Amino acid sequence: MNYDIIVVGGGHAGCEASLAASRLGHRTLLVTGNIKNIADMPCNPSIGGPAKGILVREIDALGGEMGINTDKSHIQLKMLNTKKGPAVRALRAQADKVTYANNMLETLKRQENLEIKEAIVDDLVVENGKVLGIKSENGETINSKIVILTTGTYLKADVLVGDKRTSSGPHGEKPAKNLSDNLRKLGLTIQRLKTGTPPRIERSSIDFSELEREDGDDILRTFSYDINPLYKIEEQVPCYLTYTNLKTHEIINENLNKSSMYGGYVTGIGPRYCPSIEDKVVKFHDKERHQLFLEPESLSYDDIYLQGFSTSMPNDVQEKMVHSLKGLENAKILKYAYAIEYDAIDPLEMKPSLENKIIENLFTAGQINGTSGYEEAAAQGLMAGINASLKLQEKEPLILKRNEAYIGVLIDDLVTKGTNEPYRMLTSRAEYRLLLRHDNADIRLREYGYQVGLIDDKRYQNFQNKLHDIEELTNYLKNNKLTTKDNKVIENLDTSPILDGITYYDLLKRPGITLEKLLTTLNLNLYYNKEVLEQVEISIKYEGYIRKSLIDANRLKQLESIEIPEDFDYSLVQNIATEARQKFLKIRPRTLGQASRISGVNPSDIAVLSVFLKRYKHD
Repeated sequence: MNYDIIVVGGGHAGCEASLAASRLGHRTLLVTGNIKNIADMPCNPSIGGPAKGILVREIDALGGEMGINTDKSHIQLKMLNTKKGPAVRALRAQADKVTYANNMLETLKRQENLEIKEAIVDDLVVENGKVLGIKSENGETINSKIVILTTGTYLKADVLVGDKRTSSGPHGEKPAKNLSDNLRKLGLTIQRLKTGTPPRIERSSIDFSELEREDGDDILRTFSYDINPLYKIEEQVPCYLTYTNLKTHEIINENLNKSSMYGGYVTGIGPRYCPSIEDKVVKFHDKERHQLFLEPESLSYDDIYLQGFSTSMPNDVQEKMVHSLKGLENAKILKYAYAIEYDAIDPLEMKPSLENKIIENLFTAGQINGTSGYEEAAAQGLMAGINASLKLQEKEPLILKRNEAYIGVLIDDLVTKGTNEPYRMLTSRAEYRLLLRHDNADIRLREYGYQVGLIDDKRYQNFQNKLHDIEELTNYLKNNKLTTKDNKVIENLDTSPILDGITYYDLLKRPGITLEKLLTTLNLNLYYNKEVLEQVEISIKYEGYIRKSLIDANRLKQLESIEIPEDFDYSLVQNIATEARQKFLKIRPRTLGQASRISGVNPSDIAVLSVFLKRYKHD
């Protein structure tokens, strides 16, 4: 059997990759070890949060599935950081892990050009440096023009609890034992990483009266730009908040040697920004408590996820730790916490398109690239599916810039800086975060989705209508003004009177005046949806800051416009540091902008390289 594209792995990266490839007209095969685990959430069934929520909006803007599926599957939705500026606002959903997986599986099954097969992949078929298919554990060979590996945490996976190590996936499944070794034989660099998960608690055994309740928003929202809210505000399920205490810390400190990590049983590197509770207690020993969230996993069963309490302690120690917590004194643990180690590749061996530099037509996405998180995985899967399709069409890849998308920041960080620990997307990683907001993901990226072919004409026309409304409302606010005779009206806006005429546009720049309040107070019968109002208000209020960010982004654009040939001979360049030369040879930056972001490369190296490239092109 021959396919255009084979996607290996049915996690969030694999789902987006296979949907993108098949929707773009390519015969696609999704190979997974267990169909029941497609779109699984082995850790917290949440989607979004700081920076991650913007990734989901970008996935939706480009034509991906995660946002739509989350809107169909969540049990609580909340906008974070609403009291802060728009650059850090982000949507977070508590998903129903059963419903989410079922809905995604149904979407995959209905998709034309897409087949699903259960198998463990052992090896790749590679000839003359080009991938030609896969080999399964049972010896079957399946041919394809392109392979996308999205293997998650299953490459040589080991589950660790205390001093016990078990060769297993997150749910006791059989791991892919041979694939990473065979990738190493093919020339890829393999690294060992670690992540973990907290215990699950029986809901009925928790005393919620002792906990702080956290409800969802009382405003209907969606991740997707293309569907209306499918839930009722009053039917959202609450989460709860508790804290560790000195007794919890005492138990942890007394048993540190029993932890997989502190007992010396872990060989992989864990995530810096999602540490285990024992790591927090050791590294932040001055803190008397750490915040923990109790979050429901599904309406289908009784499990409560103890967010922030990841550990690899033995089961008996976990019992003591949990029972030391307020409200959980009599809690019953339904599933014990564990750490998991797995193999991943060195992301510096990827191109910005997510194609491997060593093996042609091999793409990778998700945790195999050294990242953590469902959202990071889905974003990479979508881009891998898009770029694999574009390569089959003999078109240039879609490379999103750092000033265009968090997806661009994510991939650029991986292929330029690499990572030796599970990478997590953070707002602070984006230097142009005021441009990369939750509210404007479609304005930034929908055109790309349409040009690629993942956004149909109807969705694109709705987007064009929105742009028209934004422009129309903005012009109205600029072209209409108030004069001193309107000061009585202005008093109702709780702002100082005007001494001369002022446009609605400039009045809106004043603190405390919202667009909705302005329209209501002035009795302006203008009917625009909330997205249009939000976009116009943010653009006006933050106009100066946005303009400054755009100027900075244009400087980046100038560096990005200076391309470096893929086979460029860096030995010809005199007077650059040895470290810079070595990094250039390994990473092979596409542009001068990418070269400037490589760790260990100094501005002087970039200046010398820039001068040489100008002469090189003239020659």
